[in-house]
Amino acid sequence: MTYSEKHIAIVSNPVQEKALRMTDKIALLLSGMDIQYSIFTTQWPQIWDGITEAWIIGGDGTLNWFINQYPSMHLPLSIFPGGTGNDFHWMLYGAKTIEQQAEQVLEGKPQLIDAGICNGKLFLNGVGIGFDGAIVKDLLCKKKRPGKTSYLLSILKHIIGYREKLCMIRTIDESISEDCFMISIANGKRYGGGFEVAPRASVTDALLDVSIIEKVSLLKRIRYLPVIEKGEHLQLPFVQYKQLASVSVSSPQALYAHIDGEFEINSRFDIEILPKHFFFVC
Repeated sequence: MTYSEKHIAIVSNPVQEKALRMTDKIALLLSGMDIQYSIFTTQWPQIWDGITEAWIIGGDGTLNWFINQYPSMHLPLSIFPGGTGNDFHWMLYGAKTIEQQAEQVLEGKPQLIDAGICNGKLFLNGVGIGFDGAIVKDLLCKKKRPGKTSYLLSILKHIIGYREKLCMIRTIDESISEDCFMISIANGKRYGGGFEVAPRASVTDALLDVSIIEKVSLLKRIRYLPVIEKGEHLQLPFVQYKQLASVSVSSPQALYAHIDGEFEINSRFDIEILPKHFFFVC
């Protein structure tokens, strides 16, 4: 498709100043290339007629909101980093400038990317149950600092007081009952602003990477947090690691969780992979 045939929808997070500034820069860039575009901030499209692709400006939360508003979207997508964590953007594009990414997206070809679904809600990065969910709950309605800062401060606050929860993990092949510190079910490699919770994950392998972190002492929590951050935890003796197409996690009590960083509370989470669900230009 030539540039003159393109009509790009720029869909931006209206409450993130960073996203709005980036929207202006991208609009200026496209104008200089004589590429047609339409900007959507407070009101996103209901009809996509005439649009050839969508550029989403925001963080992982904005991207999660987008895919759940448009779960059957078949237009090519791209995500530009206008949020705090931007983990999915990092996984697809790395540390590129706006100009470099725009050039890559304009010249690139769409690739099919897996998504996941948890209790009816779509995700791209992953689901965190237990300690991770408690961290996200703590961050609700608080102004987030760039990168991992807010996440790390909340971890330091909760690392002493958090208590493991009894969880039943069911797969096609087995059932596990454990007091769990944290359960990560990942489609992408990382979340939380750079924590590599699933270093072996791929968004094109039609599998979820499941890490079950069992009950751990306070000293081990402090000692191994940097190890988990770097994605070097899969061989630790208190970590069970599996690659699965589906998994169910339940508990006698309500569990805190997050889906792509969005807080959830439930006593049961049914999660499965949706292979080749969205097109991303990367």
